[in-house]
Amino acid sequence: MKSLDLRADFPQLKRIIRDKRLVYLDSAATTLKPLPVIEAVRESMAFGASNVHRGAHFIGDEVTGRFEKVREKARRFVNAANVGEMIFTRGTTEGMNLLAQTLGRTHLAPGDEILLSQMEHHSNIVPWQMIAGEKGAVVRFIPVLDDGSLDLEAAYKMISSKTKIVSLVHLSNALGTINPVAEIFAAAKAAGAFTVLDAAQSASVMRLDVGALGCDFLVFSGHKIFGPTGIGILYGRFELLEALPPYQGGGSMISEVRENGVTFLPPPNRFEAGTPAIAEIMGLGAAFDYVNAIGFEKLEQHSTQIMLRAEAGLRDIQGLRRIGTAAHRSHVFSFLLAGSHPSDVGAILDEQGVAVRAGHHCCQPLMRRFGIPGTVRASFSIYTSVEDVDALIGAVYKAKDLLS
Repeated sequence: MKSLDLRADFPQLKRIIRDKRLVYLDSAATTLKPLPVIEAVRESMAFGASNVHRGAHFIGDEVTGRFEKVREKARRFVNAANVGEMIFTRGTTEGMNLLAQTLGRTHLAPGDEILLSQMEHHSNIVPWQMIAGEKGAVVRFIPVLDDGSLDLEAAYKMISSKTKIVSLVHLSNALGTINPVAEIFAAAKAAGAFTVLDAAQSASVMRLDVGALGCDFLVFSGHKIFGPTGIGILYGRFELLEALPPYQGGGSMISEVRENGVTFLPPPNRFEAGTPAIAEIMGLGAAFDYVNAIGFEKLEQHSTQIMLRAEAGLRDIQGLRRIGTAAHRSHVFSFLLAGSHPSDVGAILDEQGVAVRAGHHCCQPLMRRFGIPGTVRASFSIYTSVEDVDALIGAVYKAKDLLS
């Protein structure tokens, strides 16, 4: 099996953990950083230390130009129509909070409904619950079937004239399920609802097209696509952003401040108060370049090959129960070993140099739906090798022997 060979680009993979080479299988939590991203952040801090937009000097103008080029890269990354539709945030969580506090605050009334699903990450639950509590709105959840797919029949029945916002995950961080969001969003829009997509997991493994997806808003985090932490993107249709109030107040987002009032700049500046994470944004731009240079066709082929290898090797382990077997799924393999707590399994895997995640993965409603405390989650990426998968399989066999 021929797969991508990009491991030399990721310095962290050279680490030795407990006398074993690192097998990093926690990419759904955060991806490793390739050398071009690391160098872009270093160069920004070493030679481009200046604020953006207001400097009356060469470096300020230079950094501002590079800064806005990243915004254009973000636009192309999601195939948006207008660069003004791209807002820099601290990540998916801030993007969701921004929408809850602007879209939710201006468009929700008592009795209105926000439709989520049982597989949502807490970052796509808690902000909506908070604003719903303030506005007297109701948060409803599309059920998840036993295989980890959405109950689409129930979903379509739940969409009604009361539905004002539908916010769904594209690719589940806990199950790997890929949801048919375009179809659900089409039904939501027909009912007059706004549509929001959590693309935190999908951004690194599949091409995003906001028009084809049918989303009014889309959020993702830089650190999930090989970029730095503390930076992310919120896309919103320009006419919708233009009608929303600011999320925070301060410098960079105002047109004029007077003693008796203030006028705000148009999007995206209206939503970017204060000094941005400039070095991190430069790293994000390098991450976009890195992914685009590889190409999503190769990314998807590699993801499929690695997952097939993992499924073939793990399915025969007696007592292993996979959580999430939907027909359409991607780079996440969540499982339990009979009679064992996920944390114990994760600890034994760690002793073998295999880094996975164990717990509820910020998806407690989903875990309650399955009646489990959590799972062991192995998540793969472009630097995952066949040898990594084989190391995982061997480590799970050892965990089973030690815990049985």
